[in-house]
Amino acid sequence: MALRTLSTFPSLPRHLARHDHSLTIIYRKPTTLIICKSITDSESAVSLSERDGFAAAAPTPGERFLENQRAYDAQKVVKKQLKKEKKIKKNEIVRKVVDTSISCCYGCGAPLQTSDVESPGFVDLVTYDLKKKHHQLRTIICGRCQLLSHGHMITAVGGNGGYPGGKQFVSADELREKLSHLRYEKALIVKLVDIVDFNGSFLARVRDLVGANPIILVITKIDLLPKGTDMNCIGDWVVEVTTRKKLNVLSVHLTSSKSLDGVSGVASEIQKEKKGRDVYILGAANVGKSAFINALLKTMAERDPVAAMAQKYKPIQSAVPGTTLGPIQINAFLGGEKLYDTPGVHLHHRQAAVVHSDDLPALAPQNRLRGQSFDISTLLTQSSSSPTGESLVGYSFFWGGLVRIDILKALPETCFTFYGPKALDIHVVPTKTANEFYQKELGVLLTPPSGKHQMQEWRGLQSHRLLRIEFNDAQRPASDVAISGLGWISIEPIRKTRGSEPRDLVDAEHEISLCVSVPKPVEVFIRPTLPIAPSGTEWYQYRDLTDKEEEVRPKWYF
Repeated sequence: MALRTLSTFPSLPRHLARHDHSLTIIYRKPTTLIICKSITDSESAVSLSERDGFAAAAPTPGERFLENQRAYDAQKVVKKQLKKEKKIKKNEIVRKVVDTSISCCYGCGAPLQTSDVESPGFVDLVTYDLKKKHHQLRTIICGRCQLLSHGHMITAVGGNGGYPGGKQFVSADELREKLSHLRYEKALIVKLVDIVDFNGSFLARVRDLVGANPIILVITKIDLLPKGTDMNCIGDWVVEVTTRKKLNVLSVHLTSSKSLDGVSGVASEIQKEKKGRDVYILGAANVGKSAFINALLKTMAERDPVAAMAQKYKPIQSAVPGTTLGPIQINAFLGGEKLYDTPGVHLHHRQAAVVHSDDLPALAPQNRLRGQSFDISTLLTQSSSSPTGESLVGYSFFWGGLVRIDILKALPETCFTFYGPKALDIHVVPTKTANEFYQKELGVLLTPPSGKHQMQEWRGLQSHRLLRIEFNDAQRPASDVAISGLGWISIEPIRKTRGSEPRDLVDAEHEISLCVSVPKPVEVFIRPTLPIAPSGTEWYQYRDLTDKEEEVRPKWYF
């Protein structure tokens, strides 16, 4: 305990007035004295002030309040400093990822270079020097983009989610890293989803990329849906599935970049919601981001002269996933905000990540989808094998060389309808001969994979999923089985035919069992049936919503 100075004592005790060798007086200042008494081992360690009744008093409530207030103020200072350091770190990340000082190809976003002819961003040295002299580097398109625009299939992305075979100049992880700054910026996100591969291209973890930024959900390629599809049913289905995924979005738009359907609604929503923020177009690889941006600029150019000027240097469209290799800045708004085309997010669970680069065009539908239906009555005309039973139980479907479906349990009237690219043929064989048929016909009838080189690298259908699909209403489709990156199979428990009458089912018949085999990283989804074609309007049921659900539920537009 600290001793009080002599100046604070009211009077000096008598025994201290005498000369005592055991006392030492230390002069710190002329007006301050500190008295220290040496204590022998036999004496108790009792301070002078305690012994003479001059100990410090307990702190008063006021002193305790002041002490707590000082601690609180000190804590605020520390928190403020930590927050400042965190903000500086975020700004450093943004500057590192988005370096606007580097000139990039306006077609793919790759940094311009003059050393490697085969790499993205290559420009002839003479052209580069001339454009640099006249400050026109942002008007250069690289050699790879010129080849892509003429139909050449030149891949550039490898690694986890990239493509085996072909040339690999950048990894899928590096492209994802280029989007990491979005969560630290104030931006408006336009997220694109392919209706043909809805589950595979949805980007369920998009919030990990964009943080709390607002999202406009855009569904692309609706022109590929079968004729007669009711867009009211499609819009309600998309909103319902999006709500179940718990992704809060501002609105949902059904669009076609080819016919420009729905694009004007997206343009109006962007103008309404951007509020001074930059706009980023985000989505999975090959979802149609560059095509959508071109359609958006074309629509906006009717009223916005800045967008009209931006059409001169627009991103390259290509069937090759991974065309865009870096953020492409586009001056598209009168207010000065920027529009960014971003690299596609390459996902390892899609079929495109496992096939050779030469087989990528076979996975992309070019025209309207037409379902190929199979039931026991049509098996004679669509398969070389004669049916041995009254249903499809005991048969296997091969969807090219990429998917195998074994029917384990189904009703005699069950029908399977395949929706996907026409380049993949469907074959039906008895399950007992399916292994032999696959080994014999892989690369011949069952393509992709196609070609000797692709066959050597093919690892087969290593992932097997047992699906049990339960249904209540046999007059409606039970569900869809979606293959990531390919398409889906619609399952009808009882196919409607002319003159057929509904029959009652026992409890054991309200289940369909399948075994789906795909390459190891590819995912299989079970989802509510997509209401397509005129028949979808007949069986689709709108869910009754409460007033609260109606208020928070996002609106959809077409």
